[in-house]
Amino acid sequence: MILKMSSLFVRTLRDDPADAEVPSHRLLVRAGYVRRAAPGIYTWLPLGLRVLRNVEGIIRDEMNEMGAQELQFPALLPREPYEATGRWTDYGDGIFRLKDRKDGDYLLGPTHEEMFTLVVKDMYSSYKDLPVWLYQVQTKYRDEARPRAGILRGREFVMKDSYSFDTTDAGLDASYAAHRAAYIKTFDRLGFDYVIVKATAGAMGGSKSEEFLAKAEVGEDTYVSCTTCDYAANVEAVEVPTPPAIAYDDAPAAHAEATPGTPTIDTLVDHLNEAFPRADRPWAAGDTLKNVLVVLKHPDGTREPLAIGLPGDREVDQKRLEGQLEPIEVEAMDDAELRKHPELVKGYIGPAALGEKSASGIRYLVDARVSEGTRWVTGANVDGSHVIDLVAGRDFTPDGTIEAAEVRDGDACPVCAVEGRDGTLESARGIEMGHIFQLGRKYAEALDLKVLDENGKLVVVTMGSYGIGVSRAVAAIAEGNNDELGLVWPREIAPADVHIVAAGKEDGIFTAAQALADELSAAGLDVLYDDRAGKVSPGVKFKDAELIGVPTIVTVGRGLADGSVEVKDRRSGDRTEIAVGEAASYLIGLVRG
Repeated sequence: MILKMSSLFVRTLRDDPADAEVPSHRLLVRAGYVRRAAPGIYTWLPLGLRVLRNVEGIIRDEMNEMGAQELQFPALLPREPYEATGRWTDYGDGIFRLKDRKDGDYLLGPTHEEMFTLVVKDMYSSYKDLPVWLYQVQTKYRDEARPRAGILRGREFVMKDSYSFDTTDAGLDASYAAHRAAYIKTFDRLGFDYVIVKATAGAMGGSKSEEFLAKAEVGEDTYVSCTTCDYAANVEAVEVPTPPAIAYDDAPAAHAEATPGTPTIDTLVDHLNEAFPRADRPWAAGDTLKNVLVVLKHPDGTREPLAIGLPGDREVDQKRLEGQLEPIEVEAMDDAELRKHPELVKGYIGPAALGEKSASGIRYLVDARVSEGTRWVTGANVDGSHVIDLVAGRDFTPDGTIEAAEVRDGDACPVCAVEGRDGTLESARGIEMGHIFQLGRKYAEALDLKVLDENGKLVVVTMGSYGIGVSRAVAAIAEGNNDELGLVWPREIAPADVHIVAAGKEDGIFTAAQALADELSAAGLDVLYDDRAGKVSPGVKFKDAELIGVPTIVTVGRGLADGSVEVKDRRSGDRTEIAVGEAASYLIGLVRG
């Protein structure tokens, strides 16, 4: 196929779009791959659609190779299945709801667990039918509160979602392993650097869970890896080891002390060191117990206060907190909300006023580091007063623990800590490209998906869920494959195999360029041919070629007088002069490896 720039529906830009925040967004718009239609909604132009289809093709290759079967569900979905699983409510404002002319409720599909479950229920009834692996590549819709970064986080996006159906947990383990292997092959082909990390299942539910993250400084996900072992996890999934209990038989009794003007951790530590100096070392923020108040917004609209206790040298990580509570949303408790609890003294809140059995009735969850026997300085629930030597397990008992404290570089690796090694964590950022997890029987139970086993007994089917962000992959590949001149596509992803530039005004140049394009096309290569004449200078053509990012650029120009064309490797910048008569065979060999 030959795509001619003179007629191709494309318009390149020299300046970055005003709303572009990340390289992929800037370059995909400037190079004519996508155009913004509305916040978080993009039109795929011909070059962009070719890249998107190439990504889809790689994904389909590997899914089909592993034995999965493709189907296609509608995007417009009825309310009833989502009502049965509770997600019509759980999704809250995150989905697009609509009514038909008969006042029936529908939604635009954000994900399709319910539909996959129902179609298997409709068609299969015996263990002999299973396992089965089904997938689709389809547009999804989610009402993102803050769409950003172009197609990296949109309200409409293309996704590959697949599901496995088994009768046993051992079968689910095998299905999970097969999908994981297929994902590794897929991401190896897509052409960006990635890491596999432990993850949470979030609102989908389920147990074992891993994410495939494209390494990128602009990524919204933070993950950590161990300096010693192979542990890696999204920060939302990091589990802080609970320290062993500390004996407190000889610990001094808790005592309240006047600490005027100390509503913050810093002011409290300064005051402690001045008024109550320690003999062993100075007081530090980590000796204090900070109690943070938030409000949980449940999907059904109810609001619930929650108190989180954590060491004073840590902050609450909003994403980690929301990851534990999803689909519940979290917001800071403001002064108006705080006034509803007169038993709480702002700046001096302590465990005595917290907990489901306390006067406030506010549920109190603490970081794992607030373990039995640990001693703390914390609020006395009196203005200008703190309690010293408050011992967890002796003087207060929280309602439970929660993983909400920030994870920092240098923290102990959870695995090494248990196994007695000294591994520590290092953080980096990434873009979530794939997520695999074991759903278990949640959706099958809700929708009554059962089959007869070998003994003729009805058993609930167990499921696995496996997603890949297809349109997001285009942006992730662009993030990892660009330079100061433009995009640099991997060969399997590029919109064309070769970009031919006719650089000159002479008819002979265009004739030779067209002949080369015809020969390559006849051999099965896709060619982007810049045949624009007139006022389009060679300089503009070269800049467009660099911006568009096809991996091989061929210039037919001044060298033609000497019987040669120039072949440039877009990634390395290396240039090679090739005789005109040998150019086609050389390029075919280059493309096909």
